[in-house]
Order: sequence, then C-alpha cells, then structure tokens
Amino acid sequence: MEGVIVNFRRGRHTVRSSHMIIQAAASKEEAEKLVGKKVTWKSPAGKELKGEIKATHGGKGAVRAIFETGMPGQCIGTKVTLS
Repeated sequence: MEGVIVNFRRGRHTVRSSHMIIQAAASKEEAEKLVGKKVTWKSPAGKELKGEIKATHGGKGAVRAIFETGMPGQCIGTKVTLS
C-alpha cells in the first residue's frame, strides 16, 4: 500500500522533524486499521528511512507516522510504502 507525505507534524512555534502527516486512506475508519504498520521512504540517493504509524490525524484518512531520524523537507509530496 502507498501513501503521500503531506507535511511535518507541527504547531504554531514547533516543527517535529521526525513526525510526518501521511495521507494513506479515504476515511477515518480505514486509517484506524493502519495504526501500527511500518512506513518506508526512499530518498533520491537510495537511502531508506523507516518509521511506524502511531495514530490517525483528522477525519479524512490521514495518519501520523514517527520516523527513526529527522526527515528532509524534500520528502513532502513524495510517496511512502506501508507494510
């Protein structure tokens, strides 16, 4: 299954560089089934960054994923694989 990285998880003054919002499902009910799955993003250089889906985000099927390391800004708008 695939998803698209939408943005960093952020507040008004804080950006969490290892937390990402991923659009992966069509509804909140489908997104709840994805919690606990592993996420992999492949950089243009071929490096793989791995993370895990921890919670849903909002009501439109987005999820929050926490990656092992900070993510680069170029990852926004790119695809990730869910397994």
